[in-house]
Amino acid sequence: MSGLFLSERFLTLASLRLAMRRLYFYLFLSASLLSAAEQPNVVVIFMDDMGYADVSCFGAQAYQTPNIDRLAQEGTKFTNFHVAQPVCSASRAGLLTGCYPNRIGIHGALSPKSTHGLHADEMTLAELVRPKGYATAAVGKWHLGHLPPFLPTRHGFDEYYGLPYSNDMWPFHPEAKKGAYPVLPMLENERIVDAEVTPEDQTRLTMDYTTRAVSFIERHKTKPFFLYLAHSMVHVPLFVSDKFKGKSGKGLYADVMLEVDDSVGQILDTLEKHGLKENTWVIFTSDNGPWLSYGDHAGSAGDLREGKGTVWEGGTRVTGLMRWPGKIPAGRTSDAMLMTIDLLPTLAAVVGAELPNHAIDGKNVWPLLAGEAGAKNPHEFYASYYHQNELQAVTSADGQWKLVLPHSYRSLGDQPRATGGTPVKYQAAKITEPELYDLYTDPSESKNLAHTNPEVLARLQGYAKQIRSELGDSLTKQKGTGTRPAGQSQK
Repeated sequence: MSGLFLSERFLTLASLRLAMRRLYFYLFLSASLLSAAEQPNVVVIFMDDMGYADVSCFGAQAYQTPNIDRLAQEGTKFTNFHVAQPVCSASRAGLLTGCYPNRIGIHGALSPKSTHGLHADEMTLAELVRPKGYATAAVGKWHLGHLPPFLPTRHGFDEYYGLPYSNDMWPFHPEAKKGAYPVLPMLENERIVDAEVTPEDQTRLTMDYTTRAVSFIERHKTKPFFLYLAHSMVHVPLFVSDKFKGKSGKGLYADVMLEVDDSVGQILDTLEKHGLKENTWVIFTSDNGPWLSYGDHAGSAGDLREGKGTVWEGGTRVTGLMRWPGKIPAGRTSDAMLMTIDLLPTLAAVVGAELPNHAIDGKNVWPLLAGEAGAKNPHEFYASYYHQNELQAVTSADGQWKLVLPHSYRSLGDQPRATGGTPVKYQAAKITEPELYDLYTDPSESKNLAHTNPEVLARLQGYAKQIRSELGDSLTKQKGTGTRPAGQSQK
C-alpha cells in the first residue's frame, strides 16, 4: 500500500508541475507574442556533422559563408548552443520532441536494419504547430526510423522528401563489410522515388533539397508554415555539384560548405521575394560536432575539445543562428547556454500551441532569444547522455560549470590527420574521476578544477543524482522512472 501511495503522490506532483508549466506559458503568451496579428513562419535548417567553426561568422577562415553570416548580421549568434546528444538519430529526436533522446528510447544512430523509431505518441515540432493551421514539410535526412510507422508523414509533416537515414549507409561505404548496408532509397512522402541512390545522385542532394524547400515556401506563402530542412551534408561521403566543385580552391569540404551556404541564400532570398522575411523565424544549427576521424573530409570544432561522438564541447556545442526581424535582435552575440530541446516549448509559447500531456525536458527560453534584460535560463542544469543511456556530463544552466563524469570515450590523440575521405581509427580514452571545468574561462576544457571547487562539484553531482533518478544511467546501473519506449515495428 505504501508503494501505491507514493506512486499516486508522485503522479499528483507531476500533474501539478505540468499544470503550472502550462499556466506559465499561457500567461506569457497573453502578455507577449500573441499580440502579433500573424503567426510566424518557422524554418529550421539542420546540418549534419558540421563543426562549431565551419561557418565564417564562427571562425572559418579558409572560405566564406556570406549567406549564413546574414543570419548573424540580421539576427543573433548564439555561441553556447548545444545538442541533446552528439550523434545523428538521438540529436534529431531531441530537436523535434523537446525531450532528452534517452527519455523516449532513441539512442545513437539507427541503422537500416533497425525495427524501432520515434514512437507515435511523441509530439514533434510539426505536430505542435499543425493544429494552429500550419502547413508542414520535412526535407532531407530523417533518421528516426525508416519503416512506415516512423516516417515524417506519420509524425505531423504534410509532406516529405529525402533520405531515411545517413548518406553513408549504403553499399558504397568503404569501411563497412560487404553486404552491411542495402541500397539507399530516396523517399517522397512514403513512396520510394529512387530505389538506388548512386554517387551521381548524391552530387545533386543539396540542391535537390533546396529546390524542394523553396517550392514548399512558395506553395504556402499565404498561410503559416513550418519547414524542417535537414541537409545530408556535410556528413561523409562528401558530394558536391559541378557548379561548386573546386570553387573554393580549399578542398572538397570547403566546396560542400559553399554549396550549403548557397542553399541558405536561396531560402533567405525566397522569403524576401515573397515578403515573408519579417514574419519568419529562421533557425540554423547542426546535429553534432565534426566527425574528426575523417580529417580533411571533416569540419572543425575550433578551440573546443574533441568532436562528434563525445560529450566534450566539440561534440555537443554547435553553431546557433536565429533570425526573426523585430523579435530577435539583429547583430547580437549571446553566450547564453541553450539546447535544442528548448525549441519545442519555446515555439509552443510563440504560437500559442498546447504542450504534450507527457513530460518533456525543454523549457521556454524565449526571453533569452529575444534578448530581454535580466533574462535567465529557466533550467537548473543540462544533462549530456551518450551511448546506451550513459550519463557522461552535466552543465549548469548558466553555462559556466561542467561536470564530466567517469566514462570511456574516443579520441584521435596525436595521430596525423586523415586525408582523402579514409578515416583514421580512434583511440580509447577514459575519465576515471569526476572532472570539473569552468567554461567561462576554459571552453577548451583543459584545466580540471574539481579539487579546488568542492562546493561547485557537489552541486553538479547533485544534479547528476537528480537526472539519474528520472532517466537512469547505465554507467551507475541505475534505472530511471521517467523513460518511455521507442516505437517498435514487427517488419
